[in-house]
Amino acid sequence: MPLFRAAIIGGGSIADKNHIPALQQLPDLVDIVAVCSRDLTKARALADKHNIPHAFADAAAMYRQCSPNVVVICTPNSLHHPYTMQALAQGCHVLCEKPPALTATEARDMASLARQNGLTLAYNLQLRQTREWELLMRCKDEGRLGEIYHIKAHFLRRRGIPGWGYFTNKAMQGGGALMDLGVHVLDLALCALDYAAPAQVLGNTYDFIGKAGGRGLMGAWDPKAFEVEDACTAYLSFSNKASIMLSTSFALNTQADKDRNLEIYGSRGGVKLFPFTLHTEVAGELADIHFPYLEQDDIQLKNTIAFLDACQGKPSNVCTAEQGAVLMDVIERTYQSA
Repeated sequence: MPLFRAAIIGGGSIADKNHIPALQQLPDLVDIVAVCSRDLTKARALADKHNIPHAFADAAAMYRQCSPNVVVICTPNSLHHPYTMQALAQGCHVLCEKPPALTATEARDMASLARQNGLTLAYNLQLRQTREWELLMRCKDEGRLGEIYHIKAHFLRRRGIPGWGYFTNKAMQGGGALMDLGVHVLDLALCALDYAAPAQVLGNTYDFIGKAGGRGLMGAWDPKAFEVEDACTAYLSFSNKASIMLSTSFALNTQADKDRNLEIYGSRGGVKLFPFTLHTEVAGELADIHFPYLEQDDIQLKNTIAFLDACQGKPSNVCTAEQGAVLMDVIERTYQSA
């Protein structure tokens, strides 16, 4: 019998294409027992598609009838906090989609309840599972980078405003490009600095393109209903003088359709993450070391395994509840500064 009985909350694409397929690759470890969505028709359709026995529109009924011990939350951002708190109160481990919540206070509340109840709360920031990130962590641990003192992190789309769902609805999502895209590379940058909280945060947000409308590469959007930022920049400084420069966009007048990367600068070496290049010295000469044979893994599957490892008390690199609270604090301070 599998160790975990999992329930999915949220009936959208991220559950359908990411979380359910990953969980179903681990039949000896986990059995998906239910899907819950505010729209029962969506819940039933998703459950039927993946041969999941139960569908609910009411989470309380799901807990009573199915007794899950793991919950995966795939809802709009505004529902992360209430559904996570409910799941933790029911004694369930939780894997929540990013961003953790709408505010730092919500994220701290979630972390506090998980800690009080002895449960795992983690966030689905799966870029931690790339081979490139694993190699960076090895280089850092081996001292090849020395002291990391500056990071440039960006996740940019040229015209990638989603034309569906709640992505441009501020009440549901809390923000735009920073909440949806920038959160991924911000998590990595903070991780590289051991998740220290910055001493200062300076941010700017923009909505010129989103409010103007135009041609998009991810469907049409309604500029009159565009309520979030289409681009965000931030500068974070730390007490040890380290710094992070962050930039992220749904829409930006730049060349590449999509550009996601980190550049990490240390006292002994530096790294460009994608494709992985180590900038260093060899035999007294400057050298760039490339790694052309890194394999591409199923990073959603690896992050799901990392979460389940954490639930069992095993070593794991999944984004923790405490890290999620720091992450939300930085995001909130960026918006406040802007």
